[in-house]
Amino acid sequence: MQRIVVLNPKGGSGKTTIAINLASYLATRRYTPVLMDFDPQGSTLRWVRKRRPAQAPIHAIAAFEKDSRTTRAFQLRVPDVATHVIVDTPAALDPRQLSDMTRDADKILVPVLPSDIDIHACSRCIRDLLLVAKISRDENRIGVIANRIRRNTLTYQSLIRFLHTLGIPIVATIRDSQNYVRGAEIGIGVHEMKSYVAQEDVAQWVPLVEWLAGSPGEAQAPPGGSSEGAGTAAAAGQPPAAGEPASAGEPVAPAEPEAPAGPLGPGDSSQALSGKAAASAAAAGF
Repeated sequence: MQRIVVLNPKGGSGKTTIAINLASYLATRRYTPVLMDFDPQGSTLRWVRKRRPAQAPIHAIAAFEKDSRTTRAFQLRVPDVATHVIVDTPAALDPRQLSDMTRDADKILVPVLPSDIDIHACSRCIRDLLLVAKISRDENRIGVIANRIRRNTLTYQSLIRFLHTLGIPIVATIRDSQNYVRGAEIGIGVHEMKSYVAQEDVAQWVPLVEWLAGSPGEAQAPPGGSSEGAGTAAAAGQPPAAGEPASAGEPVAPAEPEAPAGPLGPGDSSQALSGKAAASAAAAGF
């Protein structure tokens, strides 16, 4: 089981967006992701509750709630079938909480927005991860996500220059897209949208998937098939589900609910991932 922590003490950086869309990707690949929501706003939990029964299952734990009738360990227990735990952290973590949240993390994702305030907040976050949580750069556990990006803007260029000075890999550059907003409203991720709607957004997850797949440890095969098969299915470029093409004005719609034919179901926009990304992801349990 891989534990992925999405972290930035500053609110509004897109932690929940990253967490739920990563869970969506894993679920469409027939893994069993668990979202652990430590944010008192409960946005991750609400998103999971909006999902339809026909959609790929994603388990959620309301970690921000405390029940005096049970132990904390029992409340945070993870199902035995879980393949990945994605932790959505709250804003304003103190140093002690930072260490607790990241101690057992295999990977730590730090989303940052292209603004001066967010750049300074990210700088402090990385500093605390290195000096307080004692995470070494050499471990390759920390990755920065440039989030809600609009290319060819001064703020984007400033952000990229700053990120290159950190000595921390930029594992993804996610554009400012309404697909994330619409998906959050109806309980789906961009990987569950029709490929003609979200292909550009899905493609931007390729570097992140490859980086996550590079974590050390024993590879996991997707439930119901080998990891080799998972890579092969994506590389083969299976066609999307049959159906009439939509007009340019058709609203965003989730993928058809039919059972998938392989590690990637027909019509699943996660097929936009390159064969290289899918193969390397399958090799490490993605």
